[in-house]
Amino acid sequence: MDEQPHPVPEPAGALDRRAELSEFLRTRRARLKPEDVGLPDFGRHRRVPGLRREELAQLAGVSVAYYTRLEQGNGRNVSAEVLDAIARALRLTDAEHAHLTHLAKPKQHKKKPAARSQQVRGALRQLLDSMDGVPAYISGRRSDILAWNRMAAAVFGDWGELPAHERNWARLVFLRPEYRELFSDWEQKASDVVSFLRMDAGRCPDDPRLSALVGELSVKSEEFRRLWATHDVQEKGYGVKRLHHPLVGDLTLHFESFRSADDDGQALTTYHAEPGSASAEALRLLASWGADATRAGQSAPSS
Repeated sequence: MDEQPHPVPEPAGALDRRAELSEFLRTRRARLKPEDVGLPDFGRHRRVPGLRREELAQLAGVSVAYYTRLEQGNGRNVSAEVLDAIARALRLTDAEHAHLTHLAKPKQHKKKPAARSQQVRGALRQLLDSMDGVPAYISGRRSDILAWNRMAAAVFGDWGELPAHERNWARLVFLRPEYRELFSDWEQKASDVVSFLRMDAGRCPDDPRLSALVGELSVKSEEFRRLWATHDVQEKGYGVKRLHHPLVGDLTLHFESFRSADDDGQALTTYHAEPGSASAEALRLLASWGADATRAGQSAPSS
């Protein structure tokens, strides 16, 4: 399991994949304590938080020198078996394991495929329009919002009024104050968005538009810089979002996300309320207003 990794040059305009790999491994190692993984802690002064490199190497069954090179970002020739062992030693989640694999063993893509605009199939747009009473949208790479229905506009705002490049969850959450008020747990929503961008960066580190987005948000938002520095990754296929809509007040909505069969960079996300709940009644009210609900609510008092 002891193989020699080698550095690989980064394409122009890309995120630094070696630095991403290095920081991801370092932050995952820092969150573990010896007792978390069954190692003795003799009370010696530890200069750094978490496990030492030699402790992690021991758990993974690789040499300290090899793991050190890998944590320095030199992981081009690392095998899947070694990555699996390191993932187990670091107690990585499935999403974190996938992210580590993307960073250490990037897939070969055609020239700049991630820079092309994503297109939503006509049948998917028809599906969105047919979902009466169900807020739904299709998101793509970089958290871009690609298509949405009338109810999504009523709940989240009429994205059609925004320039195309601003129809992006990261820009909305971190740069537009109304979204800080819309999401009752804004910090969780912000963390989810950043975690998604981290996963995207692992899959497409050579995407110049993603690199530009991260750079812009890092300059404009201290909160984004803080969350980006954690290197946390996750993929949420379902869950609950609590909103405070300017017109109908508090909403508790369940969401489900489904990956496109022909483009795993696109996902359909739907929202629904518990039948008979106050949130379900609020959605019915919003459905009667349509996309005008948000504009009407901008001058309405909060509930």
